[in-house]
Amino acid sequence: MVHIPQADPRQHDEHQLDLTDIPHKDPFELFAEWYATAAEQEIADPNAFTLATADRNNMPDARILLFKGFDQNGLVFYTNTLSTKGQQLSANPQAAAVIHWKSILRQVRIRGEIEPVGTEEADIYFASRGRESQIGAWASQQSSLLPNRQKLEEKFSNFQDKFVDISIPRPDHWSGYRLKPQTIEFWKNGPYRLHIRRQFQRDKSTNNWQSHLLSP
Repeated sequence: MVHIPQADPRQHDEHQLDLTDIPHKDPFELFAEWYATAAEQEIADPNAFTLATADRNNMPDARILLFKGFDQNGLVFYTNTLSTKGQQLSANPQAAAVIHWKSILRQVRIRGEIEPVGTEEADIYFASRGRESQIGAWASQQSSLLPNRQKLEEKFSNFQDKFVDISIPRPDHWSGYRLKPQTIEFWKNGPYRLHIRRQFQRDKSTNNWQSHLLSP
C-alpha cells in the first residue's frame, strides 16, 4: 500500500504562492506568458501534457505527450495514427489536455475538438526531427503487441540500412493532430486548497472568448 501524507505544509505557505488574479485577456497571450515562465523553471519538458481521449464505447484513456505548438488555431502534437490514441481520435475526435507545471504551481486545462494537421505541416515537422527518431517512427507499430525487445531493435536496424545516406520520408501512418480549444482553464495554486481558477470559453457564433472565475 502506498502511504500518502495527510497534508503537505508547502501548499499552505503563502510566501511561495502567486496570489494575484488571473487576468481576463487573450487566453493565447496568457498561455504564452505562463509557458515562458515555466520554460525557465521547469526541470524538464515544459511542453509535456496529459492527453485524455475516449474510444467509440466512451471508455476514457490518457497518456503524457509533448506538444509542439500552441496558437490561436490550437495545440499541436504528433503520433502514430494507427496507435490506440490515433484510433480513438479517429472514432471520437474530441479530447482534453492538462498541462501541469509543478515548478511554478500552475496548470492549464484545454477541451475541444480534434482535427488532423495538413500534410505539408506534418512533413515539415517530421523533417525537423532527429534521424534516429525518424527511423523510430518507421520501426515502431505503436500500441501493437511486441514479442520481445529484440524484434523492435531488429526492425530499427533494418530501416537504418534501408535509409542509409538518403532522406527519410514521413510514414503515412505518422502525422499530427490539432486540439482546437472550446474551453481553456488557467489554474494557480492557492493556500488551503483555495486555488485561483479562470475559465475561458469560446463563443461559437462570434469566435470571441468570454471568461469567468471558478470556485476552487
